[in-house]
Amino acid sequence: SGVMSLLRPLLLDVVPTIQQTAALALGRLANYNDDLAEAVVKGDILPQLVCSLSEQNRFYKKAAAFVLRAVGKHSPQLAQAIVQCGALEMLVICLEDFDPGVKEAASWALGYIARHNSELSQAVVDAGAVPLLVLCIQEPEIALKRIAASTLSDISKHSPELAQTVVDAGAIAHLAQMILNPDAKLKRQVLSALSQIAKHSVDLAELVVEAEIFPVVLTCLKDSDEYVKKNGATLIREIAKHTPELSQLIVNAGGVAAVIDCIGSCRGTVRLPGIMMLGYVAAHSENLSMAVIVSKGIPPLCACLIEEPEDHIKAAAAWALGQVGRHTPEHARAVAVANVLPTLLAMYMDTRSSEDLQMKATLKNILQKCTYLPALEPLLHDAPPNIMKHIVGQFSKVLPHDSKARRLFVTTGGLKKVQEIKAEPGSLLQEYINTINNCYPEEIVR
Repeated sequence: SGVMSLLRPLLLDVVPTIQQTAALALGRLANYNDDLAEAVVKGDILPQLVCSLSEQNRFYKKAAAFVLRAVGKHSPQLAQAIVQCGALEMLVICLEDFDPGVKEAASWALGYIARHNSELSQAVVDAGAVPLLVLCIQEPEIALKRIAASTLSDISKHSPELAQTVVDAGAIAHLAQMILNPDAKLKRQVLSALSQIAKHSVDLAELVVEAEIFPVVLTCLKDSDEYVKKNGATLIREIAKHTPELSQLIVNAGGVAAVIDCIGSCRGTVRLPGIMMLGYVAAHSENLSMAVIVSKGIPPLCACLIEEPEDHIKAAAAWALGQVGRHTPEHARAVAVANVLPTLLAMYMDTRSSEDLQMKATLKNILQKCTYLPALEPLLHDAPPNIMKHIVGQFSKVLPHDSKARRLFVTTGGLKKVQEIKAEPGSLLQEYINTINNCYPEEIVR
C-alpha cells in the first residue's frame, strides 16, 4: 500500500510524538521480516533517522535505535547498509546518553550488527563502542547490564583479535564480578561473554581464569535456570579444551565433579557442553582421564547415550567415552565394565544413526586398549568386519598369557564363534585368528 513512503515524511514532522510513532511503526515493520527491512533501506529512510538521532529527544532516540536494530538483525547485508549510512557513530554517541533506555537501545542495535561477522564486529569496535559498553555493564540498571554484556559477547565471538579488544577495555573483571548476580538473564549473558573470550586461545582463557571465576562459576551449574547451567558448562568447556594445565586447574577446583552432577540433573541440549567438557579433560592425559573416572563420570555419560533422542548429543557422549577409554587397559576397562560397548556397537551399525554418530561410536579407541575380555565377548556375535578385527586382535593379545581366560573362551562359545569368521587369507584378522587357535590343542579347535 506504499506505507513506507507515507511514513518517511512523518519522521520530520513538527510534532515530536508523530515523529516517534512513525519511527516505531517503521521499526515494527522492519522487525517483521527481511523483505520489509529491505524496503526501509531502499526507501532511503536510514540517513534521515541517523541525521535526527543526534538532535532529538530520548523517546525519538530509542525509537530510531529500534529501527536500526530491526533492520540490522536480519542479515549481514542489511547490517552493512546501517554501517554505510554512518549510524555506528551516532549509536556510540547514544551509549553516552544520560537516559539508560537510550543506552540500552543503542547497545542492542550495536549487538545485532556485530553478531553477523568479524568485519561488522570490527566496524563496531572501530566506532569506539567497546569502552562505553564496559561502562554500561557497570551501570545500576539490570536491563542495560544484560544487553551490554550480550553485545560484548557478540563482539568477542568472531576472532581472538576482537576478543582481545574487549579484554583490553577491562571487561573481564567486571563480567567476573557478575557471575553471582541473582538475575538469571544477566548471568546467562555474562557467562556467554566470558566463554566467547576464553574460547579463542590459551592466553585469553588464562586471563579469564585469573579473574578468579573458580570456584564461583561452579554454583551456576546448580542454577534453576537451564541457560545459566548450559552457559556455565560452556564456559568451563572452553577453558578446559586448551591445555592439560587448565584442565587440571578445573579438576582441582572441583569442576569435573560439578559438571558430572550437572549432566546427571538435566536433560537435552543443556547436557551437551558438560559432556564435551568431560571429553576434553579426559583427552589431555591419563591422569586427567582417571580424574573423570574416579569422579564417577562414566555412568552419566552412558545415561546420555541411552536416554537422549538427539543424535548429536549421543555422538558427543560416545566421543567423550572414547576419550576416557583410549589411554590404558585400566581406562578401557572402566568404560567396558559400564556395559556400554554393545550400545555403542548397536549405534554404529544402526543405519538410522547420523554419519557423525556412526563415526564417534566406532569403539576403535577403546577396543585397542581393552583387555577386559568379558566385555568384549558379546561383541563377537554382532560386530561388522572392520570392528571385528580389533576385537579378535584384543583376544589374540590376552589369551596366550591367561589360562583362565582360555578356558572361559571355550565354554562361552567364543572360540566356536572365531572359527565361523570368514577372514581374507593373509589379512591381519586371519593372523589374529591363527594366534588364538594356536593357544589351543588342535582337536579343541576342530
